[in-house]
Amino acid sequence: MKVLAFNSSPHKDKGNTALILNPFLDGMREAGAEVELFYTSDLKINPCHGDFSCWTKTPGRCYQKDDMNMLYPKIAHAEILVVASPVYILGLTGPMKMLMDRMVPLLQPFVELRAGHTTHSMREKIERKVVLVSSGAQWEMDCFDAMFTHLRAFSGGADAEFVGALLRPHAEVLRPMLETGEPVKDILDAAREAGRQLVNDGRLSPDTLRIVSRELLPQDTYIQLVNQHFQELMN
Repeated sequence: MKVLAFNSSPHKDKGNTALILNPFLDGMREAGAEVELFYTSDLKINPCHGDFSCWTKTPGRCYQKDDMNMLYPKIAHAEILVVASPVYILGLTGPMKMLMDRMVPLLQPFVELRAGHTTHSMREKIERKVVLVSSGAQWEMDCFDAMFTHLRAFSGGADAEFVGALLRPHAEVLRPMLETGEPVKDILDAAREAGRQLVNDGRLSPDTLRIVSRELLPQDTYIQLVNQHFQELMN
């Protein structure tokens, strides 16, 4: 099984998103999947210019010469696509959105009606699954709502099944808690188990996802810690 993952955190392997993404990918590898990971900050990807020549003049090929030309066949043949992004202004990071915008050449130009919606079909017809991995600095789970809705809609337009999301709210405290030995390792273990589940069973257990997202500390305590941290940086 081919898994293609993109992490759009500017902190790459050192960011909060990677804390959840990396064990998730490790779990998929343990289950026998072939996993490839890219960081958007390492890629040269230009904005989509919206001229649709990739549909008319050069079907399936974008005229721009950047790293998308290397990525197109990988995306087209990935059986699991992992979209990993921190929450930026309640949505995906700009580089991740730009990457997704540039996937237009992978679609057929012709419109069809599917599940009551006008949409396009992928040129490569394979069974695909899409999963979201995200970390947010807000304490509440609803900080992921816009991103979750976007990825679910994106999956429907890409002939793919959106299987769910590994979401980590108030993620700013997870790494410090791990470093001080507090009992939060179950979150990373659950992320790894989710990877195994997705490859072996084709789904993500709601119970496992709840562990990934579980509360780490009370809301008022989190607010106090964050404000104290930034006050110290300003002094």
